[in-house]
Amino acid sequence: MNLGILSMAPKAYSTKRLVQAAEEQGHTVKVANTLRFAIDLSEGEPNLFYRSKELDEFDAILPRIGASITYFGTAVVRQFEQMDIYTPNTANGITNSRDKLRSLQILSRHDIGIPHTTFVRDRKDVLPSIERIGGAPVIIKILEGTQGVGVILAETTKVAEAIIETLQSARQNVLVQQFVSESKGKDIRAFVIGDTVVAAMRRVAQGDEFRSNVHRGGKAEPIELDPVYKETAVRAAQIMGLRVAGVDMLEGNDGPQIMEVNSSPGLEGIEGATGLDIAGAIVEYMANQINFPEIDIRQRLTVSKGFGVAELMIPEGSKLVGKTIAESGLRERDVVVLNLHRGTSIISIPKSSRVFEADDRLLCYGRLDDMRDLVPAKRKRKRRVKATKLDPQRLAELGDTE
Repeated sequence: MNLGILSMAPKAYSTKRLVQAAEEQGHTVKVANTLRFAIDLSEGEPNLFYRSKELDEFDAILPRIGASITYFGTAVVRQFEQMDIYTPNTANGITNSRDKLRSLQILSRHDIGIPHTTFVRDRKDVLPSIERIGGAPVIIKILEGTQGVGVILAETTKVAEAIIETLQSARQNVLVQQFVSESKGKDIRAFVIGDTVVAAMRRVAQGDEFRSNVHRGGKAEPIELDPVYKETAVRAAQIMGLRVAGVDMLEGNDGPQIMEVNSSPGLEGIEGATGLDIAGAIVEYMANQINFPEIDIRQRLTVSKGFGVAELMIPEGSKLVGKTIAESGLRERDVVVLNLHRGTSIISIPKSSRVFEADDRLLCYGRLDDMRDLVPAKRKRKRRVKATKLDPQRLAELGDTE
């Protein structure tokens, strides 16, 4: 395999380890400065130049895109994708995960644990938003922060309001997030490659520091993850569109809570804590993928006139409930079920004998007009009823009412 590593830090631990692992496995590897690429566009021939010369042929690339060059870096990765050069982390995946708000918005539509989070701009909305997530203490995060920078614990509502106002006046976009108190000072980093968690560590903050990041002085220890945490980490990475990812989770009372999915996870901390050859596992995974890479089916299939990919929901009372895929008539209508989502489970290429249940979600490919007829009317969202405190006298009066 001829591997290209896109990195502006060739002397960084992670980059050097990836180069070492590739060479030990007999591959040719080159570290390329992401900013030295030029994107060349012409009809039918997407191309790239590196240091003003036509690019040497790569079989695969591994993006290590820093936050400061996300826009240009993802444009370069996207160009490699158009040239059919394999990357485990797509441009969309990197973009989705890099923005904290965007990643949580994407995760929130799935049955996957995340801390209750709110995002507001108007000062009048700050206090109501803090109340909605359970009140102080709360976590305040700058959207563009990394490695624990720009993460603040506000102990009281007044302090939170002052911090948010200060950050917004400095033109910073901030998230306000529920404080998972039972996980204070510690979190879990699960390293996902493909559909497997290959290593995991618990990071523990030191002293009075509540942030457990290794860059903030946190100590790391290897752990064996519970299957629920493994499944959650893999699903979060896949939802983001990443095949190599570091998934950060809190250990909440209700199970794993996803904090962040990192598209360029560092190797030093987790290799040091676990003693495992993570770099070697990444290179081996990529070598196995290059001859049969995944593709963006929405990009490739929607070019067929009248056909496309859509997600269908089977509501309670649907005529499809209780029927098998074979009995549903979908295939006669040129609709193929690619994935069936049921609760937290995903069933790929379900058999024709699979019986549909209420609330199943189907990822389908087929004739758009036929699928459009299958989409039920959207149900109205239920409004949350705000609890009202009543004084004892009023409660007594209500208790006397028959």
